[in-house]
Amino acid sequence: MSERALPAALLAGRHAGLERAAAALLRAAFGLIMFTHGLPKLLGTSHGSMADPMAASVKLIDSVLHLPAAPLLGLLVALLEGVGGLMLAAGLLTRPVALLMALQMTAISYILGPTWPWIDRGIEYPVLMLFLALFFAAHGGGDWSADRKLARG
Repeated sequence: MSERALPAALLAGRHAGLERAAAALLRAAFGLIMFTHGLPKLLGTSHGSMADPMAASVKLIDSVLHLPAAPLLGLLVALLEGVGGLMLAAGLLTRPVALLMALQMTAISYILGPTWPWIDRGIEYPVLMLFLALFFAAHGGGDWSADRKLARG
């Protein structure tokens, strides 16, 4: 073993648990952040400077994406962020939920694209969330997740 490889080998074994913990914390934080965006939509309450986040979502789906059934899609977005956020935090059905969130963040990035970068409501945040969602869609829930518990029986 080379002189450079020895410290790396020692650190790899020692920090394997830290890596699992960091992935679980990142997944939980991502899920809980998404939950905080879905809950106001589901409850019909304000979110920051947005008086009616559900109405704002429906308006964007209708006027920018030009998709039919905007109110139904708005409800699906709210459920994905609210319920899906909690599922991600727990690591339950991580891959499919994260894939749906990646699709949502792609749409939001498209909608906010003209404001790139760092202007009020720019797309840096949804782009970061897109890549977090892609990471968990590929990585799964990890060792410390409901998915892993269910797989073990």
